[in-house]
Amino acid sequence: MLEGKAVIGETDMLQTMQRDAFRLAGKGLDAFDVTDSTEIARFIKKEFDELHGPGWQCIVETDFGSFVTHRCGCFIYFCIGSLTILLFKSSTTPDVTM
Repeated sequence: MLEGKAVIGETDMLQTMQRDAFRLAGKGLDAFDVTDSTEIARFIKKEFDELHGPGWQCIVETDFGSFVTHRCGCFIYFCIGSLTILLFKSSTTPDVTM
């Protein structure tokens, strides 16, 4: 598992949710080829929806920019190896923007 190799760029998640994100990213990377970023993102999003309620969005890629509005306490941006993962719960009101 790659959990120990995760490097956080930004987050406002509780430690327990961060550990879930790292664990699920590791499982996604174990289950899918590293080049299949869409399937990795789908897997992480689906699992986070089940664990922490619906509305999660996940982007997995090697190079991307973003500007999102998210619920407070529901944002993490981290890297594992060459992949960058952005996971956040969407919000209709701009609590925090990144």
